[in-house]
Amino acid sequence: MLKQLDISGPLVGFLTRNALVQSGASVSLAGWAKPVAEPEIAVHVTHDVSAGADRDTANVAIGGISPAIEMVDLTEPPEDPERILGGNIYQRHVVLSGDAPARTGSTSDDVVCRILRRGTEFVRTSNPQANSGNWVDIVRHVADVLAAFGERLRGGEIIITGSVVAPLVIEPEEDTIAFELDPVGGVEVRFSGR
Repeated sequence: MLKQLDISGPLVGFLTRNALVQSGASVSLAGWAKPVAEPEIAVHVTHDVSAGADRDTANVAIGGISPAIEMVDLTEPPEDPERILGGNIYQRHVVLSGDAPARTGSTSDDVVCRILRRGTEFVRTSNPQANSGNWVDIVRHVADVLAAFGERLRGGEIIITGSVVAPLVIEPEEDTIAFELDPVGGVEVRFSGR
């Protein structure tokens, strides 16, 4: 995607409290053009990270990880980075399991990601950073992008790191998607209004 958009790093949007959804809740898809679910890793930042931070500093700032599902409405093809950012990267909701990270640190050792559709395992990966990129590098990138706009990555913030598998287009008859991050925990979201 970076080559397709001719950009050097991932796009950085923002999370709002209004977009947060607790696991198990229902999201109305009424009026959505093309609903898509992205199973992601939520990185919980516990210390401020300045622009230009080295890998060790960024790694120490990661207090833990937990599963998340980003819900996006793909209203147009992802071709123009400025338009994509103008719509906050198509984001409508982020499903989280709770406030605290379910696993401390930034390691993905022994983690298996399983995505369930219609109650059945649809896809799995044991390398959650292969599709989205290294979490430490993502933390550093977000800190650099924020600094370019006079902001700072602060302890207590959460970064969703990109889909661990190819994004999932929600089919008309689908009523739920679940993401299990074994042995960490899981999240699920239900759909209505279609």
